[in-house]
Amino acid sequence: MPVAHFVTHPEVVIDPAVPVPRWHLSDKGIHRMRAFAETMAGTDIAAVWASDEAKAIEAGGVLAARFGLPVHVHPGLAENDRSATGYLPPPEFQATADAFFARPHESVRGWERAIDAQARVAAAVDDVLRTPPEGDVAFVAHGGVGALLLCRYLGVEISRGYDSPFQGHYWSFDVATRRVLHGWRVIAPV
Repeated sequence: MPVAHFVTHPEVVIDPAVPVPRWHLSDKGIHRMRAFAETMAGTDIAAVWASDEAKAIEAGGVLAARFGLPVHVHPGLAENDRSATGYLPPPEFQATADAFFARPHESVRGWERAIDAQARVAAAVDDVLRTPPEGDVAFVAHGGVGALLLCRYLGVEISRGYDSPFQGHYWSFDVATRRVLHGWRVIAPV
């Protein structure tokens, strides 16, 4: 039974002067992603897909390199569109993210609606999995859309309670049935 792993990128270099989708992994993020790739060595990962954001492509590259694979990119795996606000300081970002999850049918501060981001990421995963993989698949993306997809596959209302605890986590599901096999697990110690 092929398994898919939805992986969130680990720590990034935060630079308010750079658009968020172009942020890169920090040294700590690279180290944690390498440790995760080693723990996955015994699995049957046959494909790695990433969002089109730099941090996800870099994290996907670390994982793919462990298996001698290329990184495929699907723009539908991108984080919820927050370009209306751009970078927000942490307290303001957290409050806005809380509202994003609490009011999924509304655009909070111009952000993409949670229900739209959920439908987009689910369609991207379906697109990738339309042709059954020869083994397991890793999707390397972002915590927000990972939480939205997790809610969809669990059949629960969108809630921030299903968000990853912090950057650098993963959850897994059965490719054929989309049944969640386990919730968020840390990729490597912080």
